[in-house]
Amino acid sequence: MSRGFIIGVAAMAAVVVASNILVQHLLGSWLTWGAFTYPVAFLVTDLTNRFLGRDTARRVVLTGFAVGVACSLIGSQIQGEFGPLVTLRVALGSGIAFLTAQLVDVAIFNRLRAREWWRAPLASSLVGSALDTTLFFGIAFSAAFVFLDPAQPNGWARDIVPLLGVGPELPLWISLAVADFGVKIGLGLLALIPFRAALRQVEA
Repeated sequence: MSRGFIIGVAAMAAVVVASNILVQHLLGSWLTWGAFTYPVAFLVTDLTNRFLGRDTARRVVLTGFAVGVACSLIGSQIQGEFGPLVTLRVALGSGIAFLTAQLVDVAIFNRLRAREWWRAPLASSLVGSALDTTLFFGIAFSAAFVFLDPAQPNGWARDIVPLLGVGPELPLWISLAVADFGVKIGLGLLALIPFRAALRQVEA
């Protein structure tokens, strides 16, 4: 295994573990601290793709997925206020969203890698973030997927509230998803700074 691959795996594992821990801690009404660490996974994937290629990036993603599954298994054994910290739907949503979004990120980045330096990381991260948010919150909390785990319906997530406290009345999980996606967009833009710095370091 190359040194770069080991660094990529370690970074991805650190992001996944940190996000699984920090998602348990609220920040205001719509976010958790995990919302600010998870998007770093896209930066790790994109840097791996840029420097080590598509296939290595996919292997780093699969490693992150395995770590996420392990975290979900551990979380499912810990009881919180509303039951297990990680319910079946949350685990499925998290795993499916991560794997799909990251692999799409890899594919888009690889397709655009020959264009301007910023185009591949920005487009891949934004599309990946949109997929991740839609899949996770939809599977974990929407009424359409209650059949996956009837014993843990996550009914609190479907309480009707104003969107982000000020908009039309919608299920709570939609506000959570919108806030989460907003953070992902912001961090996706900020991630261009370390991405560019890494390129310059290698080119120097």
